Amino acid sequence: MADAKPASIKIMCPNLRCRKVLAVPTVARGKTVRCRACATHIRIPAGTGDSAPAA
Repeated sequence: MADAKPASIKIMCPNLRCRKVLAVPTVARGKTVRCRACATHIRIPAGTGDSAPAA
């Protein structure tokens, strides 16, 4: 049985006064989103998350 990929990415707002945890859809990778609590723009990492370095 294959592991299901999460439908969202959890990321914390970098604004020190906000620090809300956001659930961002995986299709937002590599894009900029806005925190709904404080309006800070956040760049979502483009990494795939399942690539492991070869040993």
